[in-house]
Amino acid sequence: MHMDYYDWHTIREEVYSQTEEAKTLAIVRCAKKALQRGFTTVRHTGGITSNGYGVLDVKRAIEAGYIEGARIVASPLFMASAGSHGDLSQGFARNPVVSGLLQKLTPTIGCGKDFFINAVREQVKYGSDFIKIMATGGFFTPYDNPIQQQLNDEELQAIMTTAKELGKTVTAHVYTNELMQKLIRMGIDGMEHGSLMNEETAAMIEEAGIYLVPTFCPYEEAVHYDAEKMKEKQPEFRQKLEYYKDMLRAGREVICHSKIRLGYGTDLVANHQNYESGYEYEAWMSSGMSPFAALKAASKTNSEILQLEDQIGTLEIGKLADISAWRRDLMTDKKALLDCAFVMKEGKSYPTEAVE
Repeated sequence: MHMDYYDWHTIREEVYSQTEEAKTLAIVRCAKKALQRGFTTVRHTGGITSNGYGVLDVKRAIEAGYIEGARIVASPLFMASAGSHGDLSQGFARNPVVSGLLQKLTPTIGCGKDFFINAVREQVKYGSDFIKIMATGGFFTPYDNPIQQQLNDEELQAIMTTAKELGKTVTAHVYTNELMQKLIRMGIDGMEHGSLMNEETAAMIEEAGIYLVPTFCPYEEAVHYDAEKMKEKQPEFRQKLEYYKDMLRAGREVICHSKIRLGYGTDLVANHQNYESGYEYEAWMSSGMSPFAALKAASKTNSEILQLEDQIGTLEIGKLADISAWRRDLMTDKKALLDCAFVMKEGKSYPTEAVE
C-alpha cells in the first residue's frame, strides 16, 4: 500500500498542498485504521504524496509502543526517472520551471547508474527495508503509459546489484512482458502488478520462484466493467483503463491460472482509501481465485515477502500472536474481509472497524 495520503478523492492536491508533517500524520492514521481492519502488518511501497521519511518515524514509533498501528515494512521513496510514473511533478509538465523545481524535491529521481547506485545506498542508510523501482509507466499519472520502460538496463542492473550487496530485496512496478522477463534475468526478487503478462512470462516467474503482488483492485472496474465507477476516476486513469481493458482481462486470466507465488497487496490510490485492504479480497474472489489462495497470500506468503516468516504469517508456537477474525463467512462472502470482528497483534487485542 501507499500510506501517505488522507483521501483518494483529493490525492493529487495532497501531493503539493500538504506539508511533510501532515503526510506523516496521514501515515499514522492509515497504520491505525489498517490494524483496526484486521491487517497487523503492512508494506509501504514508496510515497505517493510524500518526498520524506515520515513512514520510518511512524514505523519506529509503533515498534517502540508510542503509538498504536499495524507493523510497517517500508521503502520510503522509489527509484525513478524524470517524467516517469514515479515523478508526480509531471502533472506540471506544461510549466517546465515549476515542474523542474518540484522534481528536485524527490531525491531518488535521477539519471545514470552512478546516480542510482548512490540513491540505493542513501535509502539503505536512512532505514529503507527494501528497494522499490518504478520500471514502467503507469495508469495513474497523466503523461506516461504502462508499456514504457522508464529506467534503462544499466540503471536497473545497478539498482539491483547495489541493493543485493547491501542485503536488501528489490521489487519493481512493472506491466510489460518484455521488461518483466528482463527483470527476472537480472535477478529481481519480486514484482508489483504484472497486469499485462502472458503465459510465457508467467512460466518464467514460476520457474524463477519470485513473487508477484498482482494488486487486482485498481483495475477492477475495467476488468469487471462498471461504467458508473469508471466515471469516478481521474480522466487520464479512466482513459488508460478503457484502452487497456482487454489486455488487463487477459493478464488477469493468466495470473489466476498460474502457479506464481502470489502476495496480497492493494495499491489503492484511485478507487478506495489506502487502509481499506479488504476490497482486494473481493477482487480475488470475483476473478475466480479460491478463498484459501487469497488468505494464504495475505498471511504466509506475505510474511515471506517481508522476510518476517519466522515471526508472523502462520499460527505456530514461538511466533508472535497476530490473529484476526471476521464476522462473515470468508469461504463464500466476497466482502467478508471488510468486516473485521477481532484483531490481536503480539498478544494484545485492539478495537475493530468495519468498512463504512
